[in-house]
Amino acid sequence: MKPLTPAVLDRAAGYRLIGEIQDEQEQLAVLGRLDELAPGFPDWIVTALFGGTYQREGLTLRDRQVANLAALTAMGGVEPQLATHVRVSLRVGMAREEIVEVMTHLAPYVGVPKALAGLRVVAAVLADQDGER
Repeated sequence: MKPLTPAVLDRAAGYRLIGEIQDEQEQLAVLGRLDELAPGFPDWIVTALFGGTYQREGLTLRDRQVANLAALTAMGGVEPQLATHVRVSLRVGMAREEIVEVMTHLAPYVGVPKALAGLRVVAAVLADQDGER
């Protein structure tokens, strides 16, 4: 068997990227609490996802966020992660209207209840951001 192509797992790149897309308060709220519960797991997440999957060529960061919004909405029951990715989507340049349109576009594919749940998360994140202004 031909040797498999090694995966890129760049811990430093993962931490740089998460520093760009999440503010320190968000990182501490999610990763810090998780590390207290499951030591080492947040480092694995940052290394494998942000230092691995996100480092692959072929999709822009914006494209990855559209995929994340769609996947998390389709899964349902992961509202905290969806809220985080709505905030990240705004940070990487997606317009509010585009995020809403992703949720609307999903309705015939994932079902109206899941699309509505996604829209509720989007509305809450946008309201929080409006309150910060």
